[in-house]
Amino acid sequence: MKKIQIPYELKKMNSIFKEAGFEAFLVGGAVRDILLEKSASDWDLTTNAHPQDVIRLFRHVIPTGIKHGTVTVHFMKKEIEVTTYRADQGYSDGRHPDNVVFAESIDDDLSRRDFTMNAIAASLDDGHLVDPFGGQLDIKNKTIRTVGNPHERFMEDGLRPVRALRFASQLDFRIENSTFLEISNCEVQKKINSISLERFRDEFLKILKSPLPSVGLKLMEQTGILRLFIPELAEGRGVTQADARGFHQFDVLDHNIFSCDGAPKDNYIVRIAALFHDVGKVRARSVSFEENPATKEKVEIIHFWKHEIYSAEIAEKVLARLKFSNAEIERICHLIREHMFYYEPEWKDSSVRRFLVRVGKDYLDDLFELRLADNYGKNCEKAEPGSPVIQNILELRARIKKIEDEHSALSLKDLKVNGKDLIERGIQPGKKLGLILNELFQAVLDDPSMNDREKLLAVAEKLNEKTSI
Repeated sequence: MKKIQIPYELKKMNSIFKEAGFEAFLVGGAVRDILLEKSASDWDLTTNAHPQDVIRLFRHVIPTGIKHGTVTVHFMKKEIEVTTYRADQGYSDGRHPDNVVFAESIDDDLSRRDFTMNAIAASLDDGHLVDPFGGQLDIKNKTIRTVGNPHERFMEDGLRPVRALRFASQLDFRIENSTFLEISNCEVQKKINSISLERFRDEFLKILKSPLPSVGLKLMEQTGILRLFIPELAEGRGVTQADARGFHQFDVLDHNIFSCDGAPKDNYIVRIAALFHDVGKVRARSVSFEENPATKEKVEIIHFWKHEIYSAEIAEKVLARLKFSNAEIERICHLIREHMFYYEPEWKDSSVRRFLVRVGKDYLDDLFELRLADNYGKNCEKAEPGSPVIQNILELRARIKKIEDEHSALSLKDLKVNGKDLIERGIQPGKKLGLILNELFQAVLDDPSMNDREKLLAVAEKLNEKTSI
């Protein structure tokens, strides 16, 4: 393909550049995505106009990275990054060029970019493509290849190897052999290890949001990047789960990775929870030998008691290290702690109410998605309608809806009495009052008919008389 269609807004920008005697090109991911017949919404331009020229030409310009030749232009309700042709000289910090020299031509600018598929430019004048490194062919062949020597490209910026894995996962591309091998080079590994945790986290999240996260996650393991940043997850390799009961066929690492695949693509919270939900099994694993009733022989049984607690503790440390927000960490770890719930039809309504209170109504959808992801991670097969796991969830949902329709008390604020009422009955404020309120709440969970003001006050007065409280 020699040309691409240039969006209307960019044509309007180009007319402003041309009138002032400059040229401009669309570059980077937008060109790649257009060639892949995908929608492109983020537009990056490069031009022979210097930053001060761009500021002079356009009304609304923010100097977002002016020392590196980049400004952001607000134009026709779009935010468009515009960078002057550059020829970077040295990357001693592994991220930013030591010295930015403005280049003379678009070819010079493209020569500093990371991968051939990202080193294609489209003229805003007519959509003509400039492709000095064969990026179009690599896109056609679904290949990720560095521009020039992979060692040099990766030593310039330690994030580039992680980006290679992310692109492979997002686009279902393969990494060209010499490029792939260079990622495991000891010098490159040191450079990768020097990147900020925030930069790694952002690429890691993009891998988790890709169609099959397992592609990128397994590449992370193969290249050693997983052990650099999340060694707790990597430790699951070779930790077997399969025993005579036939619950699992994968080891702990693969089960976590495939469970991540099984979580909804548009819900990164559940995908992260699925990836870490069994990470604590490495610590929790134990083995016993029990008699097989059919053969009377002793068989190995593998146990992972309390692994959900260990998993949540480990996930909390990892996610904090990777600079996730406190709200994200709290939600993910709560899901992990609760993922081993075991609903049976024999549950009393009080048990369902207690489950709902413990888990929290706002967590239910995510928890059920995590259960399905966990189930998928056992054999990489999606649960079909009518399957036991689907039926179990549907029945529990129906039980929960019935309780919600009855307007049962599911929190302290739903009680017909409050702390002020108890104080008026002579109960002193403090720990004792809190314990009595909790006892009243537990009584109502057991029997909703107890949620009556006079009944609760009578019980509270009796509890107050007990010296043990």
